[in-house]
Amino acid sequence: MSKSASLVTSIGLKEGNMGKVILSNLQALLLPVIGLLLFLAVWNGVAKTIDTSLGQFPGPAQVWTQALTLMDEHNAQREKADAFYERQEERNAARVAKDPDYVPKIRPFTGAPTFFDQIWTSLYTVMVGFFIASLIAVPVGIMCGLSKSAYTAINPLIQLFKPVSPLAWLPLVTMVVSALYVSDDPMFSKSFVTSAFTVSLCCLWPTLINTAVGVSNIDKDLVNVSRVLRLKPPTHLTKIVLPASIPMIFTGLRLSLGIGWMVLIAAEMLAQNPGLGKFVWDEFQNGSSESLARIMVAVLTIGAIGFVLDRIMLMFQRMVSWDKNSVLR
Repeated sequence: MSKSASLVTSIGLKEGNMGKVILSNLQALLLPVIGLLLFLAVWNGVAKTIDTSLGQFPGPAQVWTQALTLMDEHNAQREKADAFYERQEERNAARVAKDPDYVPKIRPFTGAPTFFDQIWTSLYTVMVGFFIASLIAVPVGIMCGLSKSAYTAINPLIQLFKPVSPLAWLPLVTMVVSALYVSDDPMFSKSFVTSAFTVSLCCLWPTLINTAVGVSNIDKDLVNVSRVLRLKPPTHLTKIVLPASIPMIFTGLRLSLGIGWMVLIAAEMLAQNPGLGKFVWDEFQNGSSESLARIMVAVLTIGAIGFVLDRIMLMFQRMVSWDKNSVLR
């Protein structure tokens, strides 16, 4: 084959590969859009056939309208808060001008929390609960994976408490927090502590189990290398155990975070603690014609936040995983 012919062939192969890449990227972009449009079409059609005690079930248009309304309400509340603090600063400045010994006081704005305030409250609560659970579950899971005796001792407790519903934990946690968390000037509200610890209790088990499985299933060749090199326990842990078990640990962390997010919403609804769960329950109790659409906004927001949290954990998993070619979804 001549040089010109081979050059043409290589160019054709490159163009063919480029075409495949473009087609693959188009599919990755278009298929989710098509799926979303089909979902919206089905939702809109089904919503028109459902009549509830509060009126017709909201379709995408009504939900979008209420989402904009919630945004406007948040902006209006922020403007009220800014005006409230400005008035205080003006009064304090005037008071200090008359009496230099006066110590200004800033009172907090006591307006009702907006939808976006509730989102922040839920996010903060779930991350604290998840962090507490991870601090406990990962070390205990590593210990169970390295020691068969430790796993045998702890496994009955795992199997006993793993199936317990968060709704069963919530009354117990509420009573314990009320009895032990007593302070005239608490750093955190009791409702926050109750929700965070309820999330922690339900987040523990997926991370603990997956960590133990990941550590116990480390490649025997890696363990033998550690023995031949006579690595000290801390070095064996950091150089062999953790890198090899990272995928399973993060699988447990992703499962725990998803479960914690679901648990938190249920706990907020049941205990009427601040957050998205309380927002949903308050709208349900409100019973206005817009309540169903506002609840749907909250439902979609809860789902979107859960998806984003999972993607963030997946991003961290890819960053710390030694095997960059592994398929992580």
